Amino acid sequence: MLLVVRHLTQMQYPLGATSVALRLRLFPQSFDGQRVIDWHVSVDGKEIERSIVGGYGERSAQWLSQGQRTELEILAWGRVETEDRAGIVAGLRRACPTGVFLRDTPLTLADAAIRALGGELEPGGDTLSGLHALSARVQEALPYVSGVTDSTTTAAAALAGEGGVCQDHAHIFISAARSRGIPARYVVGYLLAGDSEHQRFETHAWAEAFVEGLGWVGFDVANGLCPTDHYVRLCTGLDAHDAAPVRGVVTGGDAGTVVADVRIARGDGDVDAIQQQQQ
Repeated sequence: MLLVVRHLTQMQYPLGATSVALRLRLFPQSFDGQRVIDWHVSVDGKEIERSIVGGYGERSAQWLSQGQRTELEILAWGRVETEDRAGIVAGLRRACPTGVFLRDTPLTLADAAIRALGGELEPGGDTLSGLHALSARVQEALPYVSGVTDSTTTAAAALAGEGGVCQDHAHIFISAARSRGIPARYVVGYLLAGDSEHQRFETHAWAEAFVEGLGWVGFDVANGLCPTDHYVRLCTGLDAHDAAPVRGVVTGGDAGTVVADVRIARGDGDVDAIQQQQQ
C-alpha cells in the first residue's frame, strides 16, 4: 500500500523564547515491509539536511533557534510503501543489543498488578502465543478512554485508573513483558484507520517484543492486532518519553503550547492536497 503522510507540529511561545533546542526523530526507515520512497523534514520552511544515526539505529537531527521567537513550525512529509508482514519487523539497520529493552523506566516500572498480567509469559516457551494473550489481557484490563491520562502517567497508574489511550496500552504491555524477561520497546508511528481517503490523527503508539528465532514483533494493544500495511513505523524507545518524535528545551518566556496534526492518505495521494486540509 502506498501511504502519503504529512505531520505538522506548531509551537507557540506568547511571551517569547530566547532560544529553542530541538531533537527531531521524524525520519522513518526502510525495512522489510516498509519502503520510504521520499521523505522531508523542515523547520520554519527550511529543510533539515543533516542527521545522525543513534544507538537504536534510527536517524535524528538537532536544531537550534537563532534569536528570539514566538512561534515555530515543524513539518515532516513524504511517501511510504507498506506491506502486511503480520507484525514481524525484519531488515532493520543493526543497532543496540536487544537486552537494552529490558531496562525499566519510571513510566514502565511494573507493580504487582502488571506482573500478574504477564505471569503466563515464559521466554523459553511459546513466547509468541503468550505475547498475543498478554495483548488481549491488557486491552481487556484497560478500557480505551481519552482524557484521563497524560504524558506523565505511568503504566501502573494507568492500569489502576479508569482507562487510557494507546500510550498507556503500550506501556503496560512493555512493562509486563519486561517483568518476564522479554525485551520490549515503545513504537511511535502513523496509522491510516478506516476507509476514508484522508484521515486526521496525532501520532499512534504501539509496542514491539523480541521473540527468539523470529525477531521483533509489533503489537497494537489498543486496536487488538499486529501492525499491518496501514501503519508507518517512525521511531522507537524505552518508553513514550524516550521515543518522542519531537523533544526540546526552551529558554526564556514560558513553556508555550504544542499542537500536532497528522494527515495520511491512501494510494497516490497528493501531499499538497493534504496540506490544504491543514490550512
